Amino acid sequence: MSRSSKLFARAREVIPGGVNSPVRAFQAVGGDPPFIQRGEGCTLIDEEGHRYLDLVASWGPLILGHADPLVLGAVTGAIARGSSFGAPTEAEVELAELLVSLVPSVEMVRLCSSGTEATMHAIRLARGATGRDLIIKMIGCYHGAHDAVLVAAGSGLATFGTPSSPGVPASVAANTLLAPYNDAEAVAELFKQHADRIAAIILEPIAGNMGVIAPAAGYLQALRELCDQNGAVLIFDEVMCGFRVGNGTAQELYGVRPDLTCFGKIVGGGFPLAAFGGRADLMRQLAPSGPIYQAGTLSGNPVAVAAGLATLKQLDAAAFARMEAVGAAVEEGLRMPVAYHGDLSFTRVGSMFTLFYRSEVPTNFEQVMECNIEEYARYFRAALANGVYLPPSQFESVFLSPRLTDAEVAQVIEGLSAAIVVAEM
Repeated sequence: MSRSSKLFARAREVIPGGVNSPVRAFQAVGGDPPFIQRGEGCTLIDEEGHRYLDLVASWGPLILGHADPLVLGAVTGAIARGSSFGAPTEAEVELAELLVSLVPSVEMVRLCSSGTEATMHAIRLARGATGRDLIIKMIGCYHGAHDAVLVAAGSGLATFGTPSSPGVPASVAANTLLAPYNDAEAVAELFKQHADRIAAIILEPIAGNMGVIAPAAGYLQALRELCDQNGAVLIFDEVMCGFRVGNGTAQELYGVRPDLTCFGKIVGGGFPLAAFGGRADLMRQLAPSGPIYQAGTLSGNPVAVAAGLATLKQLDAAAFARMEAVGAAVEEGLRMPVAYHGDLSFTRVGSMFTLFYRSEVPTNFEQVMECNIEEYARYFRAALANGVYLPPSQFESVFLSPRLTDAEVAQVIEGLSAAIVVAEM
């Protein structure tokens, strides 16, 4: 038995399922997960010393790879001054100023500790500001693990949500309306039925938690218009795609300005930090300047803020150009094996991509569920054997780094191409 398998057996005795986040358990792809000892650049090294090119990047935050020297220097400098104060610091003001300068729709911002918190607080703010209770969520978009957004599709487009997890009260889920991603007409129908009760639309402008799905032409613009017409708040969840696409954010890439935006992952540079922000008139309704309460003991943690600042300051035009070049090279390198297979499709936006085991690129969650997850599992295991670490789920995004060298990009293409062939056998 490998050291990783032994550690996993120990973990299952004291941690539910042996992991502290469900997808890490490899249940969707089979086998025991490798336990990671350390990371170097774009490489992971497990407890057995096996090396993998890391295309998970801690599920997105590590855009600069592992142990980036400037991030490490900022973090060690910050922690030497103290790990947490529960009081304001200059660095958190600097990070807030940077986010406001980078994202035109964000006039004010508040820091918190996770993407789940950011979306939860943004929804509360939208409800408090509008005096309405209902929200619209897109089927297949994931916005964290709080009750309001843990709902499944139900029986129809214009019905109220039903809980997708035990422990979520039906009365809470009933305040969440559902529509398919990329279907503006379904959203318009919901507004016809509940216009004066809908506080907000929340969605990933680029879906990433059902695999990467880009918004259809005009889709985001239509949602913006519906919110304007009905006095609702448009919330973009850019926890995943923020500072990964185009010149930074999906709203810049597609030219749509939301009222509120949620950030996470990259803004914390690999540490627990997130943010939500938007129009000043909305944000000023948060306590202590307004009546809507939001708080967090570790919000604006100085160590996490240092990591976030050191990361964002390195994401200049050259970094985004390199990410696009890396993504384009991988896409071109996989074109022939994907076409040869016949039952595969590939989609990419910036440094995010997904290889779907479906003959055509899906545009919504219903189509994603048609994918052959058993074949994806074979592909995943073959890629791992070839030294490429992928998300252990068909329903997740791959994340590329501008720090991948040309040789590493070639290794990714070779490893994934061979894995596609093996999975078909």
